[in-house]
Amino acid sequence: MIIEYIEEALKRANYELIKDDEPYYGEIKDLAGVWVTGKTLEECRENLRNVVEGWIILSIQKGIPIPKLGVYEIKSIEEVSV
Repeated sequence: MIIEYIEEALKRANYELIKDDEPYYGEIKDLAGVWVTGKTLEECRENLRNVVEGWIILSIQKGIPIPKLGVYEIKSIEEVSV
């Protein structure tokens, strides 16, 4: 489910060229604060994939709600003591 969520997030990414050493800029507006740069479009896309993964993990750790993207939704699971 996490892989599908990340793939859906990447489908929603916006890319543009900027004047920088890493001229490819990518962001996902549905995920606050998720943006990256890269030397190539492929590098930018891979960087974005890694940042989304980290963003999900951090959001779960901090208890920050993760927005639903299309049919994909990630909910944190409460720890169960045995």
